Amino acid sequence: MRSHRRGARGVRGARGLRGARGVRGPRGARGARGTRGGLVALVALAVLGAAACSQQKSQPAPQQQTPPSSASAGQSTPSTSSASSAMTTHKALATYTPVRLSTNMTALTDKDHETIKLLIEACQAVDEIFWLEAYGGKQALLSGISDPQLRRFAEINYGPWDRLNGDAPFIEGAGTKPLGAGFYPKDVTKAEFEAACAESPARAKELKDIYSVVRRDAGGRLIAVPYHVAFKEQIERAADRLRAASALASDAGFRQYLELRAQALLRDDYQPSDVAWLDMKNNTLDVVIGPIENYEDALMGIRTAHEGFVLVKDREWSKRLARYAQLLPKLQRGLPVPDAYKRETPGSDSDLNAYDAVYFAGDCNAGSKVIAINLPNDEQVQLQHGTRRLQLKNAMQAKFEKIQVPIADVLIALDQRKHILFDAFFANIMFHEVAHGLGIKNTINGKGTVREALKELGGALEEGKADVLGLYIVTRLHDMGELGQTSVMDNYVTYLAGIFRSVRFGASNAHGRANLAQFGYFQKMGAFTRTSGGGYRVDFEKMRTAVDSLSAKILKLQGDGDYDGVMAYLPKAGEMDPTLSADLGRLASADVPVDIVFEQGMDALMAGEKP
Repeated sequence: MRSHRRGARGVRGARGLRGARGVRGPRGARGARGTRGGLVALVALAVLGAAACSQQKSQPAPQQQTPPSSASAGQSTPSTSSASSAMTTHKALATYTPVRLSTNMTALTDKDHETIKLLIEACQAVDEIFWLEAYGGKQALLSGISDPQLRRFAEINYGPWDRLNGDAPFIEGAGTKPLGAGFYPKDVTKAEFEAACAESPARAKELKDIYSVVRRDAGGRLIAVPYHVAFKEQIERAADRLRAASALASDAGFRQYLELRAQALLRDDYQPSDVAWLDMKNNTLDVVIGPIENYEDALMGIRTAHEGFVLVKDREWSKRLARYAQLLPKLQRGLPVPDAYKRETPGSDSDLNAYDAVYFAGDCNAGSKVIAINLPNDEQVQLQHGTRRLQLKNAMQAKFEKIQVPIADVLIALDQRKHILFDAFFANIMFHEVAHGLGIKNTINGKGTVREALKELGGALEEGKADVLGLYIVTRLHDMGELGQTSVMDNYVTYLAGIFRSVRFGASNAHGRANLAQFGYFQKMGAFTRTSGGGYRVDFEKMRTAVDSLSAKILKLQGDGDYDGVMAYLPKAGEMDPTLSADLGRLASADVPVDIVFEQGMDALMAGEKP
């Protein structure tokens, strides 16, 4: 997703797809910057050739009114007479740069075109659900906004809170975003929820069901309402479109997955469709749809939010990525921690694939955009069947070109800008996703799963783990000669530029919070220095040492289920080094966008061939 997300999380137990978000973002072949030898270079060249012809999420904010879902009471609409004094509407919109999602439609059949249309319609239904989960009544909010730019900004954020600015309200009267978004009653507290769960194991199981919203009954008692009940109309519409797409599918695996995913939406039982999704290998089209990530639930970190991706596989490029998944068991054994923290064996049938994303909906489309997915999130499914890691190469290319390289031109020391390469960028993202499969899913001391033990902090720490372990993997693969003649320094410098990109998402974003923590740790370790001119320069040996050290620290925090330790490691909301804050301000002055926003849908797809 994320991660992720997206990292892949899920029920973890018997449940479903949740994805790793974020990762990093592109500026294609720019001057002398390009690709260099080895397997990664081959991949990058394939990307650029394909381009020529052709993301977990938020962390706590204080509480306010809780927006209703279709199963809750009404909500007052905030005044829209003025935007936040911190940012004009025009400047707010300028934090995003538009990108048209496209693919080579001429390479697809008419039946494929019709299938994509149906899948987009299914995703539009879950997009409506996410509005209810994140805010409440979409039309009630948007119809009250007369300024078209302000209305567009509310659409991008799925509500009146700026997701790239710590969820600051940008509409007068909106108040502070509630920790529980639309998943809980507006007046519920964490203490009340935990007290209700402590009443009995049955109550805890009911209220902690990740596929439900929490409401109050007539007597004020907390109850759980299953998603398929709370969002009945949208769920049935999405399931109907998936079944219609299944009838058109020529690939048997894809057909079975669509049928099972429709059933999953209607029953809130996702594991069978997760396994079917992992089993299908020959499909050209793909869809990831359902309640997946828990970032939007910043109250308890339990409830999963709805989202959808419609994807078109690049078969040729995907073949080049397949072998890395086979290295997972060996990489797991070599992690720089005691055996207890690496005793689990990741699934060896995990696979890597490259896709064009042609539609984003719901959680993955809110604020910062996902450029890679690692699914499913269900720990049992991961251990037994592995995961799939999807690289969204068109979205990735857009972020690299429009954001990553401009950031480097401002904040990376001049003599190290030569290391900002797309192949390194792609490798860092890919191995971020691979790293989600490493480490440990269950604590070593009986505290349950890592997710359960770390609660709402787990998402940010998992994204940080994937970032740092991804860099650890790249380093080890370079040592093993698996990446040809490329330089690991390319990965380190590109990674540092990626930190600057992600911290701009803010401490309300799982990736932003994780990267702020990494920045502080690496800074203390001397892994990079800041020149008198304001450029940052990587120290190779100290960076390598810091990568090993931080990898071990995060893996131990997870294995121990050390909630207090994670709380001490992660920065608090709004906490940022003043010098870093000033340097990020230089990016704003240079008009470097923070993220991308999509022009998408069938009209965008049929508007012409991708550049």
